[in-house]
Amino acid sequence: MNLVLVGYRGTGKSTIGKRVAEILKLDYVSLDAEIVRRAGMSIPEIVDQHSWGYFRNLEEEVTRDFSEKDHQVIDTGGGVVTRQANISRLRRSGYVFLLTAELEDILERITGDKERPSLTEAQSLREEVIQVLEERAPLYEAAAHSRVNTSVLSAEEAAKWISQTFLSLDSAG
Repeated sequence: MNLVLVGYRGTGKSTIGKRVAEILKLDYVSLDAEIVRRAGMSIPEIVDQHSWGYFRNLEEEVTRDFSEKDHQVIDTGGGVVTRQANISRLRRSGYVFLLTAELEDILERITGDKERPSLTEAQSLREEVIQVLEERAPLYEAAAHSRVNTSVLSAEEAAKWISQTFLSLDSAG
């Protein structure tokens, strides 16, 4: 069984995912890092040279490949939930935790991040985050087995809670 982290960027998936993998002694996989490795270019370069659709196709391929493996902490990109095939694969392969955070915390965490091109055209970062969160909220909820608010818990507290929850599920199943 895999432990899967989904949520909007800035909610702590990478930080918490790495810590959970340490605690549980599981392999840590960043789907975005794997996409970058396979494409041989950064995410902004992929989007600039190809398109968001091309990126999403790579993301679906990487999601499929890692969903077929086991005993991993999978850190997904924020948009992985935009394709139903990804949600289905991730839920079948493991237990999905949705990481959430308050809008102001997300904005503080992602301001200045140059690794992500805009998802919407000609909007402020605040407007983009509000719009994308609104669009994706039902998708995140549909994907998740459990939810963790990283505005309430520190990264360490969230990692410990997720690890304990996962261990109790793994031993019960």
